[in-house]
Amino acid sequence: MFSIDRLRALSAVAAHGSIARAAEALHITPSGLSQKLAKLEREAGRRLLEPHGRSIRITHAGRVLAGHADRLLDQLSAAEADLADLADEVLGPLRLGGVGSAVRTLLPGALDALTAAHPRLRPTVTDGEAVDLLPRLLSGELDLLLIESWTNRPVFLPAGPTLRTLVREEVWVALSGRHPLADRPEIDLADLRDTPWASCPPGTEPYEALVQALRARGLEPDVRFALTEHLTQLAMVERNLAAALVPTMSRTPAPPGVRFVRLRPGLRREIKAAWPAGHENPPVRACVAAVEQAAAARDEDGDAP
Repeated sequence: MFSIDRLRALSAVAAHGSIARAAEALHITPSGLSQKLAKLEREAGRRLLEPHGRSIRITHAGRVLAGHADRLLDQLSAAEADLADLADEVLGPLRLGGVGSAVRTLLPGALDALTAAHPRLRPTVTDGEAVDLLPRLLSGELDLLLIESWTNRPVFLPAGPTLRTLVREEVWVALSGRHPLADRPEIDLADLRDTPWASCPPGTEPYEALVQALRARGLEPDVRFALTEHLTQLAMVERNLAAALVPTMSRTPAPPGVRFVRLRPGLRREIKAAWPAGHENPPVRACVAAVEQAAAARDEDGDAP
């Protein structure tokens, strides 16, 4: 293993052409520099310098090693600069996770703006449900989550993560245009006693919120389609195979044969950012701000009630 100090000494000699000038540039004595070069030659097992008149010149092996030394020293300098910038700069990896609707609707625009402003940021994204993603946040595999919380079933988080609400939106009943109640301006879940349902798989926030909403109206859930994506659920709804509870964010794109009816009493969903307490580093702060801006832009465009 070559010493960084000795590689720096060789690089300086290659750049300045003599031991004296290299020693002056490195602020050490010529004899000290010569000792470093002698040790480097022993480490390399080759002659790196040779006499040339009253001076020295670098051998072919020395030039090869000096080239590697220059690249290594440049990389170390970049690493030192990045570490110095970490307190203020938005750079490096940012590992994100989120529920599908938030990933699809909010993250593309947010990450586009974020990476344009901070080209050294390297975001990666995993979609999924909170029940699966939260353990990865708590273990340090992910830096930031976009999770959902329904008003009739607030998301449960163990002690530790910091939460910030980014979006509050209405939840609708999705019905086929062929359903006899599809033309109502609003609907009570109790009126859907004989209607089967499509929802996300058991254990997820949307599934548990649906179950609790139906039981609150005296109905035992008949969930026949356990489907992760709202768009797939809506394909079943269009064919009048099921109804579904769909937040505003997931209403588009929807098949043309689907109708969205307001709930009575109303139900709402929130999208929250979650990150480990004490880990609000510049990339996390910048990403939360970018997602907030993306959410505000949706509201201004009329995409949310």
